[in-house]
Amino acid sequence: MTTTLRQDFSDFCAQRDAQNTIQLNVTKWCYMLCDALLKNYIDYSIASHKRSVYKEVNVDYHQACIEDLKNGQCGYEFTVESGRKYHKIMMSANGSRSVHAFVDKKIGEVYKPASIKSPAKGVRYDLRLIKDREWLLENADWAGSYLYAR
Repeated sequence: MTTTLRQDFSDFCAQRDAQNTIQLNVTKWCYMLCDALLKNYIDYSIASHKRSVYKEVNVDYHQACIEDLKNGQCGYEFTVESGRKYHKIMMSANGSRSVHAFVDKKIGEVYKPASIKSPAKGVRYDLRLIKDREWLLENADWAGSYLYAR
């Protein structure tokens, strides 16, 4: 009887460690997504200002904006806020905040937001799947178009 209890407890501990590892990885991947979104916004803004420079419209202003963006001064910020069930990927700009995406804390499923408090139905991506995670980190855009049903 005691060997069975020890084995059950050992299995429970191993399962708990695996769950904790997944949850830590999900949090890490959320921060990686925030970094990818910020990089995408900076690249998008630089390209936009370069088009204006090419059209010779307020060249000095746009050159200064490009330099600021290259130095990381963009006015946008992506952060992770943890709730009871979800991590919220929050987008902040000019004093306003909005939810960019929801990520299930336990299993890493990514959802499009339905409101500031809840996700839309239907999983968009699963961060545990390497293929989904790599695609997401390479193709996520700051405006959120990647979150629409595919």
